[in-house]
Amino acid sequence: MKISILLPYKENFSPIYAGAVSLFVKDTTILSKFKKNITIYGNTDLKKIYKLNYKNIFLKKNLIQSGSKVYVEEFLKYEKNNPSDIIEIHNRPNYFHLIYGKIKNKKIVLYFHNDPLTMTGSRSVLDRKKLLLNATKIIFNSHWSRKRFLEGIEGLHINSEKMNVIYQSTNPVKINLKKKKQWITFVGKLNRAKGYDLFGQATLKILKKFKKWEAIVMGDEPRHTLNFKHKRLKNLGFQNHDKVLKIFEKTSIAVACSRWDEPLGRTSLEASSRGCATIISNKGGLPETVTHGIILKDLNVEAVYLAIKDLIENKKKRLEMQKLSIKNFFHTNKVSAKNIDNYREKLIDFPLVNKIYLHLPKRIRILHVTNFNERHDGRLFFNTGRRLNNGFIRLGHSVLEFSDRDIVKHYKNLKDYTGSKALNQKLVNTVYNYKPDMLIFGHADLVKDKTLCYLKDNYKNLKIAQWFLDPLIEDGPDFNKNKSRMLDKIEYTDANFLTTSPDVLNFLPKKKRCLFMPNPTDPSFEVLNNYANDYCSMDVFFALSHGVHRGILKRGKYDERTDFVNKLVEITPNVKFDLYGINNIQPIWADSFLKSISNAKMGVNLSRGNPIKYYSSDRITQLIGNGLLTFIHENTHYNNFFENDELIFYSNLNNLSEKIQKFAKDDSTRKKIAKKGKAKYMKYFNSTIVAEYIINNTFDIKYKKGKYMWEN
Repeated sequence: MKISILLPYKENFSPIYAGAVSLFVKDTTILSKFKKNITIYGNTDLKKIYKLNYKNIFLKKNLIQSGSKVYVEEFLKYEKNNPSDIIEIHNRPNYFHLIYGKIKNKKIVLYFHNDPLTMTGSRSVLDRKKLLLNATKIIFNSHWSRKRFLEGIEGLHINSEKMNVIYQSTNPVKINLKKKKQWITFVGKLNRAKGYDLFGQATLKILKKFKKWEAIVMGDEPRHTLNFKHKRLKNLGFQNHDKVLKIFEKTSIAVACSRWDEPLGRTSLEASSRGCATIISNKGGLPETVTHGIILKDLNVEAVYLAIKDLIENKKKRLEMQKLSIKNFFHTNKVSAKNIDNYREKLIDFPLVNKIYLHLPKRIRILHVTNFNERHDGRLFFNTGRRLNNGFIRLGHSVLEFSDRDIVKHYKNLKDYTGSKALNQKLVNTVYNYKPDMLIFGHADLVKDKTLCYLKDNYKNLKIAQWFLDPLIEDGPDFNKNKSRMLDKIEYTDANFLTTSPDVLNFLPKKKRCLFMPNPTDPSFEVLNNYANDYCSMDVFFALSHGVHRGILKRGKYDERTDFVNKLVEITPNVKFDLYGINNIQPIWADSFLKSISNAKMGVNLSRGNPIKYYSSDRITQLIGNGLLTFIHENTHYNNFFENDELIFYSNLNNLSEKIQKFAKDDSTRKKIAKKGKAKYMKYFNSTIVAEYIINNTFDIKYKKGKYMWEN
C-alpha cells in the first residue's frame, strides 16, 4: 500500500513554524503502521523539516496561474511517475476538485481542519454534494465540522460510513500536579476573535485581587495589537510548539475564550492533556476538546473573570479538574493514528481476511431472521447476526434484516399475546416482496414450522438454513429446552450450523445436514490489539450476562461459573480481575463492554456446562479477536485448531490459576501469544469465511475438502 499526503500550499512541515495540519500529519504518521509507505508532499521555504518521508514541491513564480493550482499540477506529475493507492488531501477541498477525474482508480480522502462553509471548494451546497458523491472518505476534526458540512444537504442519500470524525491529538505525558505554578495561560492570536480582549481585561482584575498569581500569554497578531500591561503579565510572543507544551505543563489554569466558532481548538486540547484546569467558550468544536473543564455559557469579561476566580479560590475543585483532565484524556496521537490506519486498511482490503470467490450463478438475496436487538438501543450491535450479515455483504450479496423479537414486541396484543401470529404473517409478506434466495434464521423461536412449510411449498428454489449458538451439553444448562429449540424446525432446513461439534450430539437426525460453525470474528468489531497496549491496568477480564439488567440471576436459577470465578479470584493472588455480571456487579453492554475489554491483558473464555468438543460461547471472539491472551478449557478440543503459543489451554481451576499468575508476570510471552492467537483467529474464523461456508453448504456447492480450517 502506497499513500500520498498532500498538505496545503505553503504549509510549513517544520518544527519551526508548524500549524495544526502539519502537527496532525506529523504526529499520526510517526505512529502509523504504514509509515514507510507514506510520502508527504508540501511547499515551504524552511530548511528544517520533520524527519519523515517528505517531498518539497518547489515552484517557480507564475503570474498567470494561482500558486495553489500550479502546486496541485506539480503534485499530479509526481503522482503519475510514482503512483499511490490512496491520496489524502488536507484542508483544501478545492484541491480535490482539481485532482478528481485526472487520476483513475484512486482512493481520495479529504480531511477538514476548518469550517467547511468558509473554504473554497466546499462553501456551496453543490460543492459539498460533489465531495460527498465523489470522495472515498471525508474526515472531520470535530462533530461540529461534520454538522456544518451537512447543512443544506437534506434529502441527499448520505453514506455515514464515508464521513468520520478523527480529532486533533497530542502525546500525553506524566504530569506532577504538585509542580504546577500559579499561572493563568492564554495561547493564540491576540485578537478579539480569539477573545484575547476578554482574557486581558478579566486577567488584570484577577492579578489585582490575587497577588501571587501570574498570567502567561503566547501568541501574536501582526494586523492589530491588544496591549494589556501588568508586571505579572508576561507576553512571550509567538513560541514553537514544544515551548507551548512545556508552559502548559507548569500552568494551573488555561483559558480559550474564542468568540468565533473554532472547528476544534488545539490549544484547549493540549492544555487539558497537560493537566490544566481549562476554561473554554461554548463555540464550535471547543466543547469536544476537553473531558473536564468549565464551558462558559455567557461570553463576556465578567464571566471569564468569575470562572478564573472560582478556580483560584476553590483549590479542591481545581485539582480535581486537573486530575480528571489527565486521567480521562482520550485525544491521543496513538488513538488518532490507529483510527486512520483502520480506514486505510478497509479502503484497500479487509484485514486478515482471505480473498474468497464464491461460485454461484448469481449474487443472491438473503433474508436474515434473528434478534437484532433494536429495542435495546444497539446494546448488542456486535452480535453474531450482524457479524454474519457483514460476511454476506462482503461476499457481494444483498441482506435484509428481519428482527423477530423486535417485531413481536411491537405487534403483541390481547388477541395475539405473544405477537407470534403477526410475526409469521409479516415473514410470509416479506418473503413475497423480497423474494430471497436464502432464508437463514438464528434462535428464531417464534417462527412456526408450518410457516417454513408454507414457504418451502410456495418457493421451490428457496434455501433455508439455521445457526444455533446455545449449549447443547447433555445434563448441562437448559439442555432439553435448547435441544427442542434447535430441532423444532429442522425438518424444513437445508443445512444447520452449530457452535458444537455435531459428532458428540447423538440426538441429531442423521439425514439432515448438521455442521460445526466457529463463532465468527469480524474486523469491523474486533479492532483492538491489546497485546500492543502497554497501558492496560487490569490483568483478567471476565463478564457474565443473565439476560437481565442486573448482576444477579433470576430466582431459582444457578450459574456454576459464578462459584468458579469467585474461587479463581480467591486462589490467584496479586492479579487484578475485572469482573461483571456476578456478585451484584452490573453486566455491561455495547461500547462500555468494549472499553472494559480494552483495559485488560487477558480473558477467560468460560462457557456454561461441562466443556464439550468445540463448544464455546461467542465471548471467545471478543477476547482473542481484540488481542487479549485467552484461556480455554482443554476439553473443548480447540487444540485441533490452535497451538500452545496461540491459545492457552487449562485443565482445571488450579491449573488455570497457575497459568494466569505465570503470564501476569511474563508480559513479553503474553503479548506474543495473544498476537499470534488473534492473527490466526481473524484469518481463519472471520465472518466472511464463515458466511461463505454457510452459503456453500446450504446450496450444496462443491468445494475442495479441507478448504475451511475447522474441517481438517
